[in-house]
Amino acid sequence: MWQILALALKEFLALVRDKRSRFVLIGPPIAQLLVFGYAATFDLNHVSVAVYNEDPGAASRALIGHIAGSPHFDLVARITHDAEIAPLVDQRRVLLVLHLGPHFSSDLAAGRGTRLQAILDGRNSNTATLALGYLRSILTDFNRQWAKDHGGPAPPAVLQMRAWYNASLVSRWFIIPGIVGLLTLVVTLVVTALSVAREREAGTFDQLLVTPLRPVQILVGKALPGMVIGTLEASLIILLAVAWFDIPLRGSLGALYAGLLLFLLSAVGIGLMISAIAVTQQQAVLGAFLFLVPAVILSGFATPIANMPPLVQQLTLIDPLRYFLVVVRGVFLEGDGFGLLLDQYWPMALIGLCALSLAGWLFRHRMY
Repeated sequence: MWQILALALKEFLALVRDKRSRFVLIGPPIAQLLVFGYAATFDLNHVSVAVYNEDPGAASRALIGHIAGSPHFDLVARITHDAEIAPLVDQRRVLLVLHLGPHFSSDLAAGRGTRLQAILDGRNSNTATLALGYLRSILTDFNRQWAKDHGGPAPPAVLQMRAWYNASLVSRWFIIPGIVGLLTLVVTLVVTALSVAREREAGTFDQLLVTPLRPVQILVGKALPGMVIGTLEASLIILLAVAWFDIPLRGSLGALYAGLLLFLLSAVGIGLMISAIAVTQQQAVLGAFLFLVPAVILSGFATPIANMPPLVQQLTLIDPLRYFLVVVRGVFLEGDGFGLLLDQYWPMALIGLCALSLAGWLFRHRMY
């Protein structure tokens, strides 16, 4: 055990003494957390809107006031002719053009139904769908208020919405817990993948082999720094998520760290597999990122796994990030404890044991 700890200490010292390694461990994770936390969001704010209003009545002015006062819309242009619509949309100056006909106010005053036209820039279908949803919400509120103020019939059915776990539907509450897993995987995988490759490139791998350490002990000694560094990185990101971004941590901290340790076990095992195959540090970094890109895509970080084709859904079962995202989001938002997360723990443990076993086999058969 003392020999393993001595090797682990040597790995720590190699990382600390290298300026580039220190920067990789501290700078980019914090910068990426801030960038993702503020830039990666599904919320749509300040949508540029143009209004083509042919009606001088009070109802049209009231509706335009509702839109202009919404935090989701910015009224950037008022147009007076059909020919002005196409240039605004084509040049991406507006995302949405709202057209109110000349009889909008009179139709409402007479109790007749009336129509509006919404012209959307559909080049980004997701953004257009979100903007249309916001506009529908404003129209629903306007209709309800108009009926109340003018004695009209109330809507026959009113939808009352209540969102559990994220009452304000803030997408940052969903994204930032996922970043805990994403950045922890990046740092742990890169650090571990470089461990053996760095020895080979520096010419010290043969010296390591002639020590009294057995291959299994070398493997464990190489794995320990990745586990410790990953735990520290994850702890820092969790602290920033709670203290800086005000993400609620509702569940058991012990359940979160149990999932984290199992996740790190699998990440370290995969990193050691890559390190055992790679001869140079460049190959190790390339191998790490060849794993990272599909791992993030298949994890459900941004797109639901249920929306993927059945074959792809089966591939996600060997992705440890998939299970850890369920753990971290469950603890943060749902208040989950150990009992609710057991189904996520054992797959990560199984992936970690298989990866470490394969890394040990590769390590013994690729001793140069």
